[in-house]
Amino acid sequence: MANDHPILIAGGGIGGLAAALGLAQKGFRSLVLERAPELGEIGAGIQLGPNAFHVFDFLGIGETARSMAVYIDSLRLMDAMDGEEITNIPLDEAFRARFGNPYAVAHRGDLHGVLLQGCRDSDLIDIRTSAEVVGYIQNGATATAILAAGERVTGRALIGADGLWSKVRKQMIDDDPPRVSGHTTYRSVIPIERMPEDLRWNAATLWAAPKVHLVHYPLNGWRAFNLVITCHNGATEPAAGVPITHDEVREGFKHVHPNALQIIDHGDNWKYWVLCDREPVSDWVDRRVALLGDAAHPTMQYMAQGACMAIEDGVCLAHLMEAGGGDLDAVLPLYNEQRLLRTARIQIQSRALGDHLYHPTGPHSALRNAYIRSRTTEQWYDALDWLYGSTGVESRAF
Repeated sequence: MANDHPILIAGGGIGGLAAALGLAQKGFRSLVLERAPELGEIGAGIQLGPNAFHVFDFLGIGETARSMAVYIDSLRLMDAMDGEEITNIPLDEAFRARFGNPYAVAHRGDLHGVLLQGCRDSDLIDIRTSAEVVGYIQNGATATAILAAGERVTGRALIGADGLWSKVRKQMIDDDPPRVSGHTTYRSVIPIERMPEDLRWNAATLWAAPKVHLVHYPLNGWRAFNLVITCHNGATEPAAGVPITHDEVREGFKHVHPNALQIIDHGDNWKYWVLCDREPVSDWVDRRVALLGDAAHPTMQYMAQGACMAIEDGVCLAHLMEAGGGDLDAVLPLYNEQRLLRTARIQIQSRALGDHLYHPTGPHSALRNAYIRSRTTEQWYDALDWLYGSTGVESRAF
């Protein structure tokens, strides 16, 4: 019987594990197929808006997620040319009351670990490593994943949560490769004592300057600071986690204020990523196969929502599976429809923020500063309500 098969999930990253955990919460079995020999998450810090905590609660890991997070006081925007503050949006009790949950930061590996432990604690979730999904076939009632080693694994459906370079997407859509943005991001994590005392702010801080920006915030219970700096340097080839020297990192930031430049000088063991995304597409479903997370809607980092959208995808899918009685022929197209506009807005608006908030120059940056300084805290909260006020189930886009 097709209903005896689990739902297959290609990819054991944050999105894939969230989908498995969400389905288990609703009583549906799944099998996660992960290509790596060991499960883990590459990267350092991650920002978690209230919408992330909404879905953590749905997944049953809300308290655990809260315990590993660092709660920052504000979102702070600085002008990296003159060193002056542009705005400081408080994340205090008024913010939590408005959106029902906090804003926090955490280590990506810690978040992945929380999701992984939740999956391992469930009798409805199986996980296989060294199991890369390279394609699929289907017969109407089932979907069969084709693994790189030649094995075939059959399930009720296949969810492609296999990231930016998704093999499931390649077969389903066969579109162009991801767009190389020309933006290169450099990452470092340093012990708290390495961070200049006058910059040890309990905030997610963004320094914005022409064609570059710098971000820092505390991690790991205030034992470290996460440094993420980005240069629009016209890079043309994808890259992920490539080591780079301090002098090479510093090269693109010589024009910024000394207070911002010193952030680079205190980092070490820098690695770089060349950012890629895609244009939004309308269809993520091929009968019993659907895409999720970066496989469906990869985005630039500028709204800090890529992982959150993947987790929301999983929650939405699980909710619809329960509401639809597990009728995948009806559920998967509805999942596609319900998630489309919200994730498309994230993709489009993330690009726009890079152009208009993070990297403008001359009168464009002066206009940015004047506009942002003219807005009240309440106006910022109103502008964020569509995003932070959603659980991922109703998937608001406006």
